Amino acid sequence: MSDNKNGSANTAIEQALNRLDVKLRVLEPGHVWLAGAGPGDPGLLTLDVVSALGQADALVHDALVSPEIIAVAEQAEKFFVGKRGGRLSIPQKDINTLLVGLARQGRKVVRLKGGHPYVFGRGGEEVQALVESAIPYRVLPGVTSAFGGLTSAGIPATMRGINGAIILATGFAAVSDDRPDWTALARTGQPIVIYMGLTHMAATVADLFAGGLSPDTPAALIENATLPQERTVVATLGTLVEAANRENVVSPALIVVGGIVALRAKLAGAS
Repeated sequence: MSDNKNGSANTAIEQALNRLDVKLRVLEPGHVWLAGAGPGDPGLLTLDVVSALGQADALVHDALVSPEIIAVAEQAEKFFVGKRGGRLSIPQKDINTLLVGLARQGRKVVRLKGGHPYVFGRGGEEVQALVESAIPYRVLPGVTSAFGGLTSAGIPATMRGINGAIILATGFAAVSDDRPDWTALARTGQPIVIYMGLTHMAATVADLFAGGLSPDTPAALIENATLPQERTVVATLGTLVEAANRENVVSPALIVVGGIVALRAKLAGAS
């Protein structure tokens, strides 16, 4: 019965793609395509990204891209460059040099990143390096981890009467020019989704308190969003650090702060 169901689903997908009549572009030798792999679930890949993976002969990928997605580019030579928060990675300038070098060799290069290349993925820096070296490029969007993770965890990104905006921020830097002004963000009263925020979470929470957020503000941690091992830990802003330690939450994980978190329980039902 299971095989019959899978066969029917595959046939339906093929028929739907035929009706869509999508015009997929050709990846030329000497070109680099930056592609978003989404938050992890292969089902969230776009058709453009699947096509790119099938055409590449050189795949430069991050640590957060799932093995199932990497396997789509079976024919490509793989170049692993790390880029996982808190762990040793190849310096960004070396990744830029690798991309330019592969393109100059006439390779068909796909630079595969978790999430979306232009959302905390340093895609802009890599494109800048390609432009400076006169390397043709294309950017293929991916489902960014914030929206994929919120949806998978049962938390709507927006809800009438709850929020009129949502803030995406990085919590990786303790002190830098890129560090968000957490107190200013807290004063907006809008939900905040924090990428790479586990390391400096205690300091971030303190700054959010300083901006006026109550310790009772709903909060959550979403670990391994959209993957089979996904786990959501619900807390309040006041208990968030304690909950993360108690539940041994590890990277990759999103931190969500705001009233949208409280909707998770209200919207839970048959699925």
